[in-house]
Amino acid sequence: MKKLLLFTLAVATLTSCGTSKKLTSKNIELRYLDDYVLSSDLEVDGTKVGGLSGIDFHEDKYYLVCDHPGNPRFYEAQIKISQNQIDTIFINKLIQLDRSNGFLKANTLDLESVRIQDSNTILLTSEGAIKANQKPSIFYVNSKGDFIRNFNLPSYFTSTGKQKPRNNGVFEGLTHDYSNEGYWVGMELPLTLDGSKPKLFPTKSPIRITHFNKETGQATDQFVMELEGITKIPWKYFAVNGLTELIEYAPKKFLVLERAFSAGHGSLGNTVRIFEVNAEEATNTVEFKNLRKEKYKRATKQLVFDFKSVKKKLTKGIDNVEGMTFGPLLPNGNRSLILISDNNFNTLGEQLNQVILMEVIFK
Repeated sequence: MKKLLLFTLAVATLTSCGTSKKLTSKNIELRYLDDYVLSSDLEVDGTKVGGLSGIDFHEDKYYLVCDHPGNPRFYEAQIKISQNQIDTIFINKLIQLDRSNGFLKANTLDLESVRIQDSNTILLTSEGAIKANQKPSIFYVNSKGDFIRNFNLPSYFTSTGKQKPRNNGVFEGLTHDYSNEGYWVGMELPLTLDGSKPKLFPTKSPIRITHFNKETGQATDQFVMELEGITKIPWKYFAVNGLTELIEYAPKKFLVLERAFSAGHGSLGNTVRIFEVNAEEATNTVEFKNLRKEKYKRATKQLVFDFKSVKKKLTKGIDNVEGMTFGPLLPNGNRSLILISDNNFNTLGEQLNQVILMEVIFK
């Protein structure tokens, strides 16, 4: 009986430690408005719509990137918003990457994020396939899916050597910088030597968020952010928490999306939270080869929104949310925030092509 009581207390401690942060941001507030679930049977130009791991809004169009390595592609879409609700979603156009030669043919493309520089210049990130020594990449294509050029990565982002990314934990987040000089790219998980993956117990799990100049393709700045721990006990073997998207909304200030998943909870295994991250006083770590061996100042974090607070309002709960973009202005003049989930083509069980609408209030 005593052992059972001690185990119960330990479980209570572990499950509460990951959600103890209060909503304390003085700069920004988020409000949930609506969600919309696309059919898992939806097809566009002979391709099944799924694996939607990134979203961007540009000139009244949305761009949705698909993470299917065998057929890397993105879609143009319209999301009609009426009275603070998602009225309809139309996916109008398929853009498949031209992999007939060159860089796109030579690399494994596991696409995770998309940002539109202009109507004919689209930036994409790929996680590669680290286990197969296929490097991650950041590159431009045009509106037809033709390769333009790729960015130059620091050596610690390559797929070989002791210090390298974890498989399926690389360039998950991408945002325009506030000054329009380049992009910030966020890792999902720590590099191998930088720190451990998040656990139920406290860990040091630092991820690098790197700035690249859009003209030169060179890394110019970087800061470190600490990931949150796992929030639910996994009743099966697998559990993960990582950054899935970010947006710079003011100089060195970001909205960062973290998604945790614990196996064995069925459709209730996801924990999705949005943080405000301030990197104004963070150290530039772009030259650091191994964070464990360096002294540096991390960016600070404050919890802004936990989707647990609206779980009863969501159509079918919260799923594997991976993409996030500012959308159009709402009727009251506030900015909208649009999020999208990756259903993994339902290969891991029933999941959702879920689109979420939120309101952003800057204080």
